[in-house]
Amino acid sequence: MSQNPPNLRPDLARAEVPDARRPGQPTIGMVSLGCPKALVDSERILTRLRAEGYAISPDYAGADAVIVNTCGFLDSAKAESLEAIGEALTENGRVIVTGCLGAEPAYITGAHPQVLAVTGPHQYEAVLDAVHAAVPPQPDPFIDLLPATGVSLTPRHYSYLKISEGCNHACKFCIIPDMRGKLVSRPAHAVLREAEKLVAAGVRELLVISQDTSAYGVDLKHASDRGHRAHITDLARDLGSLGAWVRLHYVYPYPHVRDLVPLMAQGLVLPYLDIPFQHAHPDTLRRMARPAAAAKTLDEIAAWRAICPEITLRSTFIVGYPGETEAEFQTLLDWMDEAQLDRVGCFQYENVAGARANALPDHVPAEVKQDRWDRFMEKAQAISEAKLAAKVGQRLEVIVDSVDAEGATCRTKADAPEIDGNLFIDEGFEPLSPGDIVTVTVDEAGDYDLWGRRDAAAGVPRKLRKAVRSLPFGLCRLTAFAAVCGAASRTEVGNASDSTLSGRRNTVDAGASGADHVGAGG
Repeated sequence: MSQNPPNLRPDLARAEVPDARRPGQPTIGMVSLGCPKALVDSERILTRLRAEGYAISPDYAGADAVIVNTCGFLDSAKAESLEAIGEALTENGRVIVTGCLGAEPAYITGAHPQVLAVTGPHQYEAVLDAVHAAVPPQPDPFIDLLPATGVSLTPRHYSYLKISEGCNHACKFCIIPDMRGKLVSRPAHAVLREAEKLVAAGVRELLVISQDTSAYGVDLKHASDRGHRAHITDLARDLGSLGAWVRLHYVYPYPHVRDLVPLMAQGLVLPYLDIPFQHAHPDTLRRMARPAAAAKTLDEIAAWRAICPEITLRSTFIVGYPGETEAEFQTLLDWMDEAQLDRVGCFQYENVAGARANALPDHVPAEVKQDRWDRFMEKAQAISEAKLAAKVGQRLEVIVDSVDAEGATCRTKADAPEIDGNLFIDEGFEPLSPGDIVTVTVDEAGDYDLWGRRDAAAGVPRKLRKAVRSLPFGLCRLTAFAAVCGAASRTEVGNASDSTLSGRRNTVDAGASGADHVGAGG
């Protein structure tokens, strides 16, 4: 079982992908960086390639060319993308670059002039054209079969469901609208059709993502089409009727969000809201060009909890934003005491090329940002520890993510994959398989994780456990590999050889990368 935070570096991993290539079949590798929305883009690209007869390689050596789907939100993410491109060039030599950093082709070719092509975010046709030029397709319609759900880069029991692209906000620290454009919502019937296919294929949890989930349908004027209205409340209700867990990410705190909470109380949608508050002091929020009504936000939180007491609230924050004073930061800490959020991520502000915040006066020194980050995470950790301790003795439904010789790694309804905590079962776990949903009784809590026993195993003596690490979550680069022809993907934290093709994805909790924040869409 892997603890959260992991004991080993999570940015190096080895995965097992079945080698189902036929002789002479053109083969493509994929390295996917960034947020879950970029991962969905990678899945769509790979699905199109599989439909055209390409195989997917789990390593550099077996690929005729490699696609690197980049992240370009923060300078640190850009540096990581350039590093990944360089690694692919060294190990394979034939590299096609796409994704958010692809919006700056000169930046990429200036560092790596050898790349075959550079395309921008969600430019699927341009990526396919580049692949065709580098590695011509050789489809065999009698052999190259594609599962109905397409190629997945997540374990088969959960899947990301992207409902829109782009963002209409103009937050000063964010360049998402510049990279991905204004909000463009998918038709509700198309989202439902994809979700139905996923659930029919065995997906037990749908993770709804976008840059701004609660704005879904605004560009469509919330019109109805084929019996489905393009509004997040209607969409959530429709998704909840499919019988899978439905988890909402990147929900901007509009007033109509309160209409989602009754759906959670009814059990149609998981009682979980991922809302990017970013800060609490009104002056800081104004400099960010975000709504400056932290007091009203506390009232909204109280109203949500009154409707659905078991609701889990997750958010991300920026410390060290230009002009942030010690008094403003203290207001944030005091707000945290009042809000008592369940899951919290935080990163230190850093300039992003093209962001208006770069020109703000009074940038905070690096050592002050680090000190505030440390103090913020100490506060968040204490809140998390107390909240998890209160769960001891409760019976909770959990979904199983993985099973190994030590036990089963699971998640409660309060935990999103890869960014929140885990619940571990280390007795009576042998019959469990990934995707199972079982009821457990919590009997131990750490700072971020829980331990429990299956109800059927009540009374079984427990073995000694290793102490949970109490360090706050750091920068995580978790590895996801393609599931070829519907085969389950698996990730293992550990040290990978240099020749392993890392289908990497950045996720963050309380770190200095942008995955959580990118998802917030400002």
